[in-house]
Amino acid sequence: MNRLPHNLYTPAQVRELDRRAIEDHGIPGGVLMARAGRSAWQHLRQRFPAAHRLLVLCGGGNNGGDGYVVARLAAEAGLTVELCPMADPQQLDGHAREAADAALAVVPPIATPWTAIGEADAVVDAMLGTGIDRPVTGAMAAVIDALNAQHAPVMSIDVPSGLNARTGRVMGTAVRAATTPTFIGLKQGLFTGEAADFVGELAFDALQVPASVHDGIEPSSMRLSESALADGLRPRARTSHKGDFGHVRVIGGDHGMGGAVRMAGEAAARVGAGRVSIATRPAHVAAVLAARPELMVDGVDDATGLGATLASTDTLAVGPGLGQSVWGAALFEHTLGHTGPMVLDADALNGLAGRGMRRDDWILTPHPGEAARLLDTTAEAIVDDRFAAAHAIVGRYGGIVVLKGAGTLIADDRRCVICTEGNPGMASGGMGDVLTGVIAGLRAQGLDAFDAACLGVQAHARSADRGACEGERGLLAVDLIDRLRAVINP
Repeated sequence: MNRLPHNLYTPAQVRELDRRAIEDHGIPGGVLMARAGRSAWQHLRQRFPAAHRLLVLCGGGNNGGDGYVVARLAAEAGLTVELCPMADPQQLDGHAREAADAALAVVPPIATPWTAIGEADAVVDAMLGTGIDRPVTGAMAAVIDALNAQHAPVMSIDVPSGLNARTGRVMGTAVRAATTPTFIGLKQGLFTGEAADFVGELAFDALQVPASVHDGIEPSSMRLSESALADGLRPRARTSHKGDFGHVRVIGGDHGMGGAVRMAGEAAARVGAGRVSIATRPAHVAAVLAARPELMVDGVDDATGLGATLASTDTLAVGPGLGQSVWGAALFEHTLGHTGPMVLDADALNGLAGRGMRRDDWILTPHPGEAARLLDTTAEAIVDDRFAAAHAIVGRYGGIVVLKGAGTLIADDRRCVICTEGNPGMASGGMGDVLTGVIAGLRAQGLDAFDAACLGVQAHARSADRGACEGERGLLAVDLIDRLRAVINP
């Protein structure tokens, strides 16, 4: 298995890569299946060396064929193998049928998996491939649920059965794999949405397919490079001064939510913005200044309090703690006249929903609920296809969209990038406020909108991962702020 590439593809694109390897490069389909099966077998032995009793569950199609190869190799290696066909092997075609015949010649099949599920040291899931697009039901769903209830680790070949490899959505139920070896091209659905709870450790093998098979096929999305921060943030000139690194103005903090603007402002400063000012309720001024005296804080009773200060601002960060009162709505309305870069979050997104406004230079940072309001749909519909949702928001409102969640997506009208860093400890209040400040702080320093969004998401997630070294439960948004400085100075 090799290091994970950055290019990601839809299942349809991977099938095209497979076709090209066979038809254009002369690699027999049976050879590819044999390579995939052997690669999966070797990964299984490396990952679970103490496993001596295997249950191999094989469905129809090429995914099942890969499983049959694993079953044969395991039996030839002297392991005890329980082989359960989940589809009639006599109905298989081509190379999958050949693989099934070879395996069944050395491993007698079992009729049902129920007893073997409880006796296996490890399970090989080769039941459903990458093409699933409808809910799993009936006997297959029952088997998947039984696998998830037992303790033996599961290796899913190519994709955990029941997981949509295009969207990352669980189709009713899905195998919770300990590890997933996948082949030829990485499927984008393995990196976002619900996939995080089902894929386990991901491994990749190109199966010796020439890199040229990818020529002319534009990846559907990309993984954010591990070195993106180091590559995107260059050392500063020794003669730098604060005016070189931009002015961020954070607008928000209605009654009871002053902490939101304080965290956003401090995060912008911690990633290197030259100046950070805040417009908030007058009642919050003293507390914010006491907590972080480097911030400039204005108390405003209404939109007129913003005055002409927006003109001197490089990047506006609007929404943290803004609320939906008359005060917040008036401030948001006033900011729409700003002609410079903007980062919108929280109630600024709720205020934007339905307006039909488009801008090229703003960055919108919705979670699924806010994304649903922007598209006048449901959060469930957003989760069903996060990729489609992100591009739909871009299509309606323009700019850059950061669709938050496990496997955050950053999209514009021609690209989509996935951040695979971060952890469940980020499911706590204030995380979005910090992200808003981070992105705004980077944008103010001269990064273009897409780069600021990508690097901001990565810095935010990486800070959370460092904070989680002490445990995910109890991770606070301010814990990320404390680590941002180290993260952006790699």
